[in-house]
Amino acid sequence: MITGILLEVILPIFILIGFGVLMQRAFQLDLYTLAKINFYYITPAAVFMSMYESEMSPELLGTVVLFYTIYVLILYLIGRFTSKRLKFTRGMQAAFTNSLILDNSGNYGLPVNDLAFRGDPMAGSVQALIMSLQSLLTFTYGVISIQGAKTEGLYRQALIGFLKMPVPYALILGLVLHALYVPLPEFVLRPLIYADQSLVAIALLTLGAQIMKYPLRLHRKEVYLSVLLRLLAAPAIGIGVVLVLGMKGIPAQALIIASGMPVGVNTSILAEEYQNEPDFAAQTVLLSTILNVFTITGLITLAKLVA
Repeated sequence: MITGILLEVILPIFILIGFGVLMQRAFQLDLYTLAKINFYYITPAAVFMSMYESEMSPELLGTVVLFYTIYVLILYLIGRFTSKRLKFTRGMQAAFTNSLILDNSGNYGLPVNDLAFRGDPMAGSVQALIMSLQSLLTFTYGVISIQGAKTEGLYRQALIGFLKMPVPYALILGLVLHALYVPLPEFVLRPLIYADQSLVAIALLTLGAQIMKYPLRLHRKEVYLSVLLRLLAAPAIGIGVVLVLGMKGIPAQALIIASGMPVGVNTSILAEEYQNEPDFAAQTVLLSTILNVFTITGLITLAKLVA
């Protein structure tokens, strides 16, 4: 199990991040353009496809949504309380809270889920829904919180900015077409599939380039605090919510494992897009992903014992 995770999940991720680092060093990539590609094309296509192809019963869907709502709300309260106690700036408060509630449930969580459950369709559906909810959260609260911070709390402007984002519309459209069983013509479906399949590579290459621009600074205590809460407090909350809801079996195990993902790449992409603490965001993503090598292996074992 441990060897499989290291060779089939962790190593490919770090190879892609490494390529991003090397390409940034050699060519000085345009990070703004990379962020735009992720933000306006790759991610919306991936979210649409995950909703359009989703397979889950209404009952399980409702339970997963309830779990995720409680889980994120607790993390949000922890993030806000901690950042206010430490007297962070408005922009840093938004970045710190985002680092706790926006995790890497897609390009990291999906392959971890697939390996841990040997491709079980139920576990895969749960993880796909978590990824979709995470994307919705990222491009609603994540965007609005940063824009609100950048506009000195003028949330009307932030809301207008959010309404210009493509991901929420992609999510709703995917759900509607799925519910109505609307077939897509091949000339529409094929570009969406290509974009969806490129998500992992493009996002991680972008992260590698950002890491090269914002190298790890070991003296930043707020980075350590964020990573500690993300990798230890978040899965503890996930286990607690699963137990309170009385969930058992594969869905419960999948949710516990999903709660232990590192800080999401989208956190760094958002920070770069809006120039809000991109240095902090890139470092939390890097450090949490490195340390997740150790925490996720233990969490997979624990999930099967608890649930």
